Amino acid sequence: MPKIVDHEQRRREVLSAARRVIVRDGIDAATTRAIAKEAGYSNGVLAHYFTDKDEILLSALRQSHQRIRERLARKVEGVSGLAALRELLLDNLPLDAERTQETRLEVSFWSRSLASELLADVQRAEAAELRTAVRALLAQARLAGELTTEANLDDVAEQLLALVDGLSLHLLLYPERLRRVDLERLLLQFVDQL
Repeated sequence: MPKIVDHEQRRREVLSAARRVIVRDGIDAATTRAIAKEAGYSNGVLAHYFTDKDEILLSALRQSHQRIRERLARKVEGVSGLAALRELLLDNLPLDAERTQETRLEVSFWSRSLASELLADVQRAEAAELRTAVRALLAQARLAGELTTEANLDDVAEQLLALVDGLSLHLLLYPERLRRVDLERLLLQFVDQL
């Protein structure tokens, strides 16, 4: 009797293996051979589900973004304005092991995206979605009278996103200088000044 294979489950396992390799060893080390070994499969199995390494990497990035969106939707359910903005921004900081892995994965793709228009397009689309959400929450907060700043909300959105990216990168690069509590404190200070 032939073995029944759950193809979607196997595909998820390969993408999880790809994420682990990227986070642990870096994106350059994420070869199809390394990913297959991490997943416990042969290269032939990977070829059955993905056309090439770039498709695996792109799928791993998209899967990570989808998990983040789902988690964030749960966190902001029932809140709006500044409360939702705080949740959204804090969720994008590496404040625990899961989000640290997500941040390492994301940052690993940045340099590769500079050389790959396909990856750059995915990064830009995801960044635009996040920017739109931040801008919408700022507008909600202003309408609710929660903001005292008269600053242009597009500028504030860019400042907030740059702060999140910068703090995240600094924590990954300089863990002896910054702690997770510092990131949270610095971000919330900025939001509170609004």
